[in-house]
Amino acid sequence: MRRTLVAVLGTSLATTLVVTAPPPAPATPGAAPTDTPTTTASTVAKAPQLPKRATAIGRGGGVTSVDPDATRIGLNVLRRGGNAVDAAVATAAALGVTEPYSAGVGGGGYFVFHDGRTGRTHTIDGRETAPSAIPRNAFVDPATGEPYEFTPDLVTSGVSVGVPGTPATWRTALRRWGTRPLARMLEPSARLAERGFVVDPTFRSQTQDNVERFRAFTSTRKLFLEGGALPRVGSRFKNPDLARTYRKLGRDPQLFYRGALPRQISKTVRTPPVAPGTDLPVPRGYLRPVDFRRYRAKVQAPTRTRYRGMTVLGMAPSSSGGTTVGEALNILEKSNLRRLSNPAYLHRYLEASALAFADRAAYVGDSSKVKVPVNTLLSQKYADERACGLDPDTAATKPVPAGNVRRFDGRCATPSTRATDDEDNENISTTHLTTADRWGNVVSYTLTIEQTGGSGIVVPGRGFLLNNELTDFSLVYDPADRNRLQPGKRPRSSMSPTIVLRPNGKPFLAVGSPGGSTIITTVLQVLLNRLDRGMSLPASVAAPRATQRNTATVSAEPAFLERYDAALSAYGHDLVPSGDSFTSAAEIGAFTGIEIGPRGRLTVVAEPKRRGGGSARVVTPR
Repeated sequence: MRRTLVAVLGTSLATTLVVTAPPPAPATPGAAPTDTPTTTASTVAKAPQLPKRATAIGRGGGVTSVDPDATRIGLNVLRRGGNAVDAAVATAAALGVTEPYSAGVGGGGYFVFHDGRTGRTHTIDGRETAPSAIPRNAFVDPATGEPYEFTPDLVTSGVSVGVPGTPATWRTALRRWGTRPLARMLEPSARLAERGFVVDPTFRSQTQDNVERFRAFTSTRKLFLEGGALPRVGSRFKNPDLARTYRKLGRDPQLFYRGALPRQISKTVRTPPVAPGTDLPVPRGYLRPVDFRRYRAKVQAPTRTRYRGMTVLGMAPSSSGGTTVGEALNILEKSNLRRLSNPAYLHRYLEASALAFADRAAYVGDSSKVKVPVNTLLSQKYADERACGLDPDTAATKPVPAGNVRRFDGRCATPSTRATDDEDNENISTTHLTTADRWGNVVSYTLTIEQTGGSGIVVPGRGFLLNNELTDFSLVYDPADRNRLQPGKRPRSSMSPTIVLRPNGKPFLAVGSPGGSTIITTVLQVLLNRLDRGMSLPASVAAPRATQRNTATVSAEPAFLERYDAALSAYGHDLVPSGDSFTSAAEIGAFTGIEIGPRGRLTVVAEPKRRGGGSARVVTPR
């Protein structure tokens, strides 16, 4: 699918179906959208859709994302002399148009950049932040004294919205490492928003899944349910409001952090544009303009893990991706995975994942607000001790305990801490893109608005959805919880944009995926497939997936269940079909990646089937 299946938000974009007959009469406020507008299907102009290709091989640079329009825009930047950073920002901006339920300027993300000239890797933490005035009981309904129902009540609210970090990420990346101004990188996406993208079945389905949420806000209903109707497959979805917002942002890169727009977003969050007749409570939020003025996209060093002679670089906290992927790799470092049978290899992968997730739950949060033992979590000695909990023949009872970060010596004698059963509120939405250029620069970038459709709130007249990222905090306040809600804090994330360097320091892989907490296991499984199991990158991505996040059961895709259920059950694993409380989708992740081979040969890869398949292209095809 081009877009994830769950909650979809609205923005104050003007949705336009290209029709030859007059538009349908306005729907009665609060009425359910009709499956068919007044005009018939034959009156909807069918627009040509760009083809998708899951793998491209060539030279000169490459771009891969879930969407062919976004990939095309990023590739054009490379063809016209821009670098990988320029292309990444342009691609991300296009995804804000075509993937508005997964990403956009109302959200945040994590950006990993390898500089081909200096050989250094940098990261940007563009995660959203909690308001400075938010109380610790913000997720509790004052009328009942009990926590709000998570979905749709808490998600569809002003209280779930954090300060967006995506505009600051783009500005920071281009200012530090790009070669083109922001306005120039946003203009192709502004034109795309004006012209419109072709509605596919996934976008329509996601809109339908979110009818109740979208109907709750006047601005969202106006954008995504125009005339009370769902967008028609094959029509063009236009967003002139977003086009205007992009052009204003190009002229003023600080647009989101000072002046009228922060005031408008704050007002929208504190007094959401609730439609008459909605049954949702829509709790009010706490954002104020001062929270926007204080926001900074943080440039910081990547996490660093040595594995099979390679260097694996990822995101440090507030993301848990770098530490959890890195720790799992270290736990497996001394296992000869290449020589094992598939079931034996997969058993170790699942058990290492559970051990690393136990430590993620116990120790990882926003390191600017809480102490996170990053060096210990990525220590090989610590991982060797954690590996003592991996029985090669039998699955451990889950949840397994976290390790003891204060007492470890690499042996098996140190007692573990209590078992940690972590609450998982992250949604499968989000999107990932990867770019590379002819100068050796590489970008791995994951961005999101959290739930499919984020908070469901469109900022009136601005064309973008606001995030619901604050629901990634633990919902029940615990002073000992490193992911507890705090003013000015960034919620813990599982986003895992990753770059792998060869022993000579040259880039080998740039990878990442959406998928909530399954992002970590998706990235880990693809890395193991490529580095240990001898699969090509396209085969590594296409292989069926399973995810173990220190829970009693293992979520597995249908193809994985068919192949390995019996064999892994013999180890004691309890495999169940994938899908979660947010969606019935069976897929795990939606990966994109680039492999850099000898003499600059690129293998650019997107999903062949998951979420409808992605789009991978190179400047000069083989």
